[in-house]
Amino acid sequence: MKRRGVAAKLITHLCLVVGVLLSIFPFYWLLVMSTHTTAEIFGYPPKLVPGTHFGENIRNVIANVDLFQAMLNTFLISLACALLVMFFDSLAAFAFAKYEFPGKNVLFVLMLATFLVPGSLSLVPSFVLMSFLGWIGQFQALIVPGAANAFGIFLLRQFATSSIPNELVESARVDGAGFFRTWWSVGVPMLRGGLAFLGIFTFIGTWNDYVWPLIVLVDPQHQTLQTALASLNSVYQTDFGMIMAGAAVSVVPLIGVFLIGSRHFISNIAAGALKG
Repeated sequence: MKRRGVAAKLITHLCLVVGVLLSIFPFYWLLVMSTHTTAEIFGYPPKLVPGTHFGENIRNVIANVDLFQAMLNTFLISLACALLVMFFDSLAAFAFAKYEFPGKNVLFVLMLATFLVPGSLSLVPSFVLMSFLGWIGQFQALIVPGAANAFGIFLLRQFATSSIPNELVESARVDGAGFFRTWWSVGVPMLRGGLAFLGIFTFIGTWNDYVWPLIVLVDPQHQTLQTALASLNSVYQTDFGMIMAGAAVSVVPLIGVFLIGSRHFISNIAAGALKG
């Protein structure tokens, strides 16, 4: 029995190691390509270790696009969307989970039905609305439409239903707390893990968005990172080393955001496990 237990642990750890290596390899390959020229990338045998052209590739990126301005634009837009989504989605989720009001179930079903609509179908009506508001070419055309989403409301509602005791909400009501006070003092602390995950998920999704910024932003000074990197592609020739160097730099802020935010939902999960 002991040998079977040891063998099972070894197999489990081996599978975990293989999974980690497979997950890390694309990032490693991105780093390798960002340090080579295009000729070296397509050479045979393939280069499997970093080269010496990373600085040259980054200088080529900066010479062709305003990389740091695009990163700043993308960071501000992503941060605004993440904060707004956490705010509005947590309010709606808390109301759906812990309050009774007319039409509650119907509204929730209608909200879930939006999952059935492909995002590409909303591009034209969204563009018409942004044009009517005079927001074409401005950052609010990227921030306001992404200020809330059905996925976040559904996710946080599940968190609130399972993690917030009804007794706490009732106690807050007895003490005279209104909806916003109860949400801030009871809901937000208990939803910290879900909010951290939703914030990271929204930030990364907004950071990597390409189609919508390409449609609504017209000023080169207002480019996001993805549209700026896409403009590096040439019709006749593509410098893959330069593009990969720009992509490698664009990943660094995402890693930082993930490391900062992951502490909260991991600690929240661990606390829940200890309580259980």
